[in-house]
Amino acid sequence: MAGDEQHPEPSNMAASDPVAAAPADSTPSNKQTPDGTNSTSNGNAGGKRDRGSDGGGRSGKRGRKGNDKQASGKKNEFLDRRQEMQDKRDAKRRKVIDRESEGSSFMRIPFTSDEIAAEGRRPKRKVAMLIGYAGTGYHGLQINHKEKTIEGDIFAALVAAGGIAKANADDPKKSSLIRCARTDKGVHAAGNVLSLKMIVEEPDIVQKINANLPDQIRVWGIQRTLGSFSAYQECDSRWYEYLMPSYALLPPHPESYLGKKITEYAKAKCVEEEYMERRDETRDFWGVVEEHEIKPIFDRMAPEVRAEVLRRLKEEEEQLLNEDDSEKKAENPAADVEMQDAPTEQPVTEPGTGSEPAVEPVAQPAPSDELALAGDAAQAPDEAQKKKPRQLSPVELGIREVKAAYVAAKRRYRATPARLERLQEALNLYLGTHNFHNYTILKRFSDPSAKRHIKSFKLNRTPIMINDTEWISLKIHGQSFMMHQIRKMVAMAVMIVRSGTPNEIISQSYESRRISIPKAPGLGLLLERPVFEMYNKKAAGADRELIDFDKYDEEIQKFKDEHIYKRMFDLEEKENSFHLFFNQVDNTRTDYFLWVTAGGFEASPERSDRIKIPKALENELGDEPDGVQEVGS
Repeated sequence: MAGDEQHPEPSNMAASDPVAAAPADSTPSNKQTPDGTNSTSNGNAGGKRDRGSDGGGRSGKRGRKGNDKQASGKKNEFLDRRQEMQDKRDAKRRKVIDRESEGSSFMRIPFTSDEIAAEGRRPKRKVAMLIGYAGTGYHGLQINHKEKTIEGDIFAALVAAGGIAKANADDPKKSSLIRCARTDKGVHAAGNVLSLKMIVEEPDIVQKINANLPDQIRVWGIQRTLGSFSAYQECDSRWYEYLMPSYALLPPHPESYLGKKITEYAKAKCVEEEYMERRDETRDFWGVVEEHEIKPIFDRMAPEVRAEVLRRLKEEEEQLLNEDDSEKKAENPAADVEMQDAPTEQPVTEPGTGSEPAVEPVAQPAPSDELALAGDAAQAPDEAQKKKPRQLSPVELGIREVKAAYVAAKRRYRATPARLERLQEALNLYLGTHNFHNYTILKRFSDPSAKRHIKSFKLNRTPIMINDTEWISLKIHGQSFMMHQIRKMVAMAVMIVRSGTPNEIISQSYESRRISIPKAPGLGLLLERPVFEMYNKKAAGADRELIDFDKYDEEIQKFKDEHIYKRMFDLEEKENSFHLFFNQVDNTRTDYFLWVTAGGFEASPERSDRIKIPKALENELGDEPDGVQEVGS
């Protein structure tokens, strides 16, 4: 098999191969009769050996030695043929790698024949490697030819540390490398497991491997396993963590498209007060923001500036809400020259505003700076033009100030215990075995694989404070997850809480009707650790070490704080992923998500392969893999 070591340990040869241990005896003792039967020197018919007589016994023993020698020759011939076939397969695989990777592959670390011979041969052992990593900057975990991956860096570190022989460095398959759970581009893992065959003679092999890895990838431990161990097949279940800012629980702005529809349906069904009660303390949030945060900004503007700011913000909102207009803009970028010259804005809005990361107004250059720039322009006009910041108009500065005020107001929100309890009540409805066909990419209700078992889904009642933003941690434990399942489960529960929707809508989502559930930002997703209960029982019976991340808890927590959480928080601070996500959902004029209203599923169209997804919702609702995956099916 590919990846098997072809050279057994010399010390085990005699014990494992009796042919190699037996002395050679060249004296033939058996003769073959014309009918094909064997006769011995004592004349026994059919070649039967008379173990009671000296002559027959000795003759029989010599005969067995002759047969063993003949069998040994056949065995060696078979091994030679197997090795030849293996060499041909390896050569063919290398050609494929070279062709696909244009001669440069992250899967292959070639060495010369002299380097391989000089290293010598050492035995490989089947092991479980416990790892953690921050996926930022990597094209996922799984090693491939053309992209930088977590496994690619780990494999290179193994070779550098002597854990993988140079003879096997040209193809990870030779080491039987298997991952427990595949994470895609940018996704993090505090704990994951690889199974492979590697050289584990050095007592400090873990330290040597980590010395050859970047700080955002760590090997927690390496332990011997049973020979049949497969990190993928032996995994019973997986823990994931999802982090989000608590302002995700804020209700849609009453002037947003979704906000208006929630009110409209609640009034029509005479349940307006019930919806408002389920919003708890957030029912007046936006009214207070408008009165104390937004209105003073507009009051400070000159009348003509205020009018133009309102016009531009309204234009951006309409551009988002009207898909056709958005497409026309994309086809004809020159349609609005004024907007072309303005700073690039995210096409997401609060009611009446665009949505953009909170930024400081661009400062005007000091007189001395202007003189310096003028001098540069006289010598190198192009370079000076690149260096000189473009001065923003009062209208542009006003737009930025309004958008920044909305973002800042959201970040100041702090979830109350009552709000968190409503979220936990929604998460509880996921527990057990259900048909999650609505929580993945277009899977049929009748598909047996849509049924998944959720063991636990809990939120941490103590939020995490990072700068001026409060974060909530959700942890889910399940046997396996489908594409986008966790992100859609989070989005469904959060949308219910923020909209005041009855929790029962989750139970209804397990029925046959196909509905549209957006997938929450992949930024917050983290593989916490896999679980190996059944394997650990077998390992304990065979006196093998258990696969247990608990003994590395202190190291893992420190790693999460420094490398995973920090990257998540910094990226959200920079890109406002959650802010943009919910604004997109709230302000896109579509009935896809009107199931959050009192109209229920009947207010939304049943999902169909034939219905085109609105362009503005492709990222939130698209049914194609987007580089973020929960795995373990």
